[in-house]
Amino acid sequence: MRFIARERLAREGFARAAAAAGVCVVAMALTLGPARAQDKTYVMKLSLAALNEALHQFAKDYAALIEKDSGGRIKTEIYPASQLGSIPRQIEGTQFGAIQCVVTPPEFYSGVDERYEVMAAPGLVADIGQAQRLTGDAQVRKLLLGLGADKGLHGVGLFTSQPSSTIAKSAIRHLADFKGKKLRTFASQFQREAFERLGATAVAMTLGDVLPALQQGAIDGAVAGTVIFSAMHYQDAAKYVTDIGQPVVFGLAAVSKKWYDALPADLQQIIDRDGAAASIEVNPETIAINERADQAWIASGGELIKLPPDEQAAMLKLLASVGEDVSKSKPQVDAAYKIVTDAAQRTR
Repeated sequence: MRFIARERLAREGFARAAAAAGVCVVAMALTLGPARAQDKTYVMKLSLAALNEALHQFAKDYAALIEKDSGGRIKTEIYPASQLGSIPRQIEGTQFGAIQCVVTPPEFYSGVDERYEVMAAPGLVADIGQAQRLTGDAQVRKLLLGLGADKGLHGVGLFTSQPSSTIAKSAIRHLADFKGKKLRTFASQFQREAFERLGATAVAMTLGDVLPALQQGAIDGAVAGTVIFSAMHYQDAAKYVTDIGQPVVFGLAAVSKKWYDALPADLQQIIDRDGAAASIEVNPETIAINERADQAWIASGGELIKLPPDEQAAMLKLLASVGEDVSKSKPQVDAAYKIVTDAAQRTR
């Protein structure tokens, strides 16, 4: 009997020891789980078509903030000048998670949602200062950054890039010089309508294709900013840049929603917070970049042209109704256009 009692006590002791060990294992797992999440490193590829201008500067500012604030848990890699493909391919790659962040003018997202195009309406803002105030407007940011949520995109940054200029192989010195020219425009009905009103033929084209098209004579000119033409050495193909100022070009940064949703909550907060911070940080840098670009263009042998004041005024009057005319037949686009035009009035 004493033997049986001792055996029972031994079994009970073993069971208590096993239970205690189990509790320890669970406790260790609960302790190590968050620790392992903290130790995990995430790669963030930032892709853009431009080089050495405001979009590129935003990407650099954003990447630096993220690496600092994440303590190195997010490792950033920046790929400018369409290294990861054309703009549509960059956006698709971000939707599917192969690229973690894309930075491009809003209208290039129009294949995802055509409401992105409203920022391309000519006359929306009068100058860079107002443009920067507009991108800081809470209602505009809520609209633009939320548009791709059901299409794999999570908006994180909205900022101002540059005023529009046209580059051409033969100088555009007067409004009449637009007539008959085949000009590259952004993928936007607002921009296409604007330049067709000036008598040009609009050809939508991603940035990586523009310089070869100019060199080969497939187009007569292109719409972008002097900062693009200067940074990417367009002077070898065409040297005449006309500063028309409209429309102002904006930048929108979106991260892959698939990638974002898989991040720990604290890193998600950093992604959002630093996107907002970089959108503000880039503002003074944008002005300096654009000023240096104008100087560099002239120094490299290019020419900067402005339309005569009366013709500039006539152009703005001609283009004033483009936004309303393009959006009025599309209820969702019209509602989005009203949000940004109301904000534009508030920020004048």
